[in-house]
Amino acid sequence: MVSRRELLTSVGGAAAFSTLTHRFDEQAVDGTPIHVRVYPGPVALRAWVRYGFDGIRDDWPPPFRDARSAIEDAFDQILAYAHERSRLEGLEARIDRGTLVRFPFSATPRSSEALFPSLETVLEVFDDRLRERNALTGSTCHLLLCWAPFNYRLGYGGTLSPNALVGNDTEGTTGDAGTVANLGATEFWDSRAVTRNMAIHETLHTFISSSVAETVGGSGCDHSLGTAVRTDDDTMRVSPMATAYAGPDEIGGGTRWHGRGCGNHDDFHHHDGYEGVDNWSYTTSLSEATLEAVTRTLEQLVDRTH
Repeated sequence: MVSRRELLTSVGGAAAFSTLTHRFDEQAVDGTPIHVRVYPGPVALRAWVRYGFDGIRDDWPPPFRDARSAIEDAFDQILAYAHERSRLEGLEARIDRGTLVRFPFSATPRSSEALFPSLETVLEVFDDRLRERNALTGSTCHLLLCWAPFNYRLGYGGTLSPNALVGNDTEGTTGDAGTVANLGATEFWDSRAVTRNMAIHETLHTFISSSVAETVGGSGCDHSLGTAVRTDDDTMRVSPMATAYAGPDEIGGGTRWHGRGCGNHDDFHHHDGYEGVDNWSYTTSLSEATLEAVTRTLEQLVDRTH
């Protein structure tokens, strides 16, 4: 039988988390223009059992490790693309780990969100925890890895304005971005391949401005920078930015759940159509449009900071 605490942890409810007892100083190293910090959230006991308690000492189960590695690989692709074109020369990426983020019992202001906190609430509380830790630097993407497979309000994760873009210091923001990837959902409903892609997907949201997406892809929606390519008559291969948006808007249309953000297949960098597709595969290789969009956004960020 699943305990109440396990259930609350699995849906991402505030009551699943204990009060913080330590303060942390997790500021970024100076001189690191591209900085992503990945934070683990609490993981349900049954998930730890599933993974043989691998990583439990440092709150870092195999899906979280694979997610971080996928993000590192994505930025390797981006910088290789840029450097081959003599752009962003000398720029390096730093992808590091933050410590476990626990939400205090009082974190959710509305009782209706105690069991199923919304994306907005999760991001607000995450931002509060970052401020308490003195972790905001003005140019960092902070990614929270959640384990909430049944939290339909959180979905696969996401980010929200005004903290949705690294370097955006308007509306009194710091320039840091906060984003969430619900790996409990991808692992429970989908696959490790989807886990990797959604970790990349939610991170790159914070490095692609809508204006650059419009210039590169003809649409202000960055999901359209992705690709969905047929590898045979009934198999589609999906890139990170198209993951959760490449299939029909129905249960099991590619990923188990369809994304709730923007997306029009006619605007995709490449979409072969999903009629007759029964098999979906996922690649961490970024589309050329995604590589170009992130490169341009980073160029703008570097120009503003020098």
